[in-house]
Amino acid sequence: MSACIGSQASGVRTFTASSSQGTLYMHEVMYVAAGMRLPIVMVNVSRGLSAPITLWTDENDILAMRDAGWLIFFSQNNQEVLDTIIQAYKICENEDVLLPALVNMEGFIHSFTREPVEIPDRFEVAKFLPKYRPKVVLDPKEPMCQGVGAMGRNYMEFRAQHHKAQLNSKKKIEEVGKEFGKKFGRNYGLLEEYRMNDAKFAFVSTGAISTTVKETVNRLRERGEKVGLLRLRTYRPFPEEEIKKALEDVKKVAVIDNNVAPGYGGIVFPEIKAALYDNEALVSDFIVSLGGTHTGLKDFLEIYEKMSLENKPKRYWLL
Repeated sequence: MSACIGSQASGVRTFTASSSQGTLYMHEVMYVAAGMRLPIVMVNVSRGLSAPITLWTDENDILAMRDAGWLIFFSQNNQEVLDTIIQAYKICENEDVLLPALVNMEGFIHSFTREPVEIPDRFEVAKFLPKYRPKVVLDPKEPMCQGVGAMGRNYMEFRAQHHKAQLNSKKKIEEVGKEFGKKFGRNYGLLEEYRMNDAKFAFVSTGAISTTVKETVNRLRERGEKVGLLRLRTYRPFPEEEIKKALEDVKKVAVIDNNVAPGYGGIVFPEIKAALYDNEALVSDFIVSLGGTHTGLKDFLEIYEKMSLENKPKRYWLL
């Protein structure tokens, strides 16, 4: 990551990838990249953290980076991974944003298996992405310092600018997602709403497991149940208002956490709960699929049945 910072700071578009312990090894320097406002793009191949060692996914590695100041995207499939990498450069290099981005893909599910992916023509991608012309670069001929000391109020002003840039990125993510859709035929936004128009029950999920949740929604719809899925594509910036609007008429919400904060529970759950603080919906947490534990259609149907019988929110651990 230090090498990436040097590369990007000298005016070169930079990409890297890591996974699990490797991503955590970068943790200290991730804050530097964001604080220097360098639009690096990185893929994290999300994998459970040791010990014990696993090749399978849970999202604790990517979620350990949630406060480092990077934009964070969760991908449902490998097509979305590729498409989001391309979009991320255009989003992050915008003058109102200038922040690095993490694009998350699932260990084993995305990284060890194969699926068809449409690779856009490189010349079409070049037309989609403007030339990278940063206003500030490190140049030996014109020496300067970056990442200098800032005390008291100066430091707070930097952090306020950083926070504002995160909020600015929401509009840019939507704009670029639509522009990408017009050019390449696949639209993206902050969230994906699946069969949510009249839903009274909603699953909230991230990443690859959302495909199984979608099939669960389809099966329940066949039974006449008003069920939908809200998939978080963007986790930072956190789309609080958009989540609130999408779930405003929902009576019960099942948050699917593919992660765990030991001693507390699911990591995404409290942020969804906070977004719905003035909503009367019953919100419960389900921790699933850690380290590749199989969570299938039957399990999500069971979650629905459990919540259908509940009148009070509960915290669940589904093995």
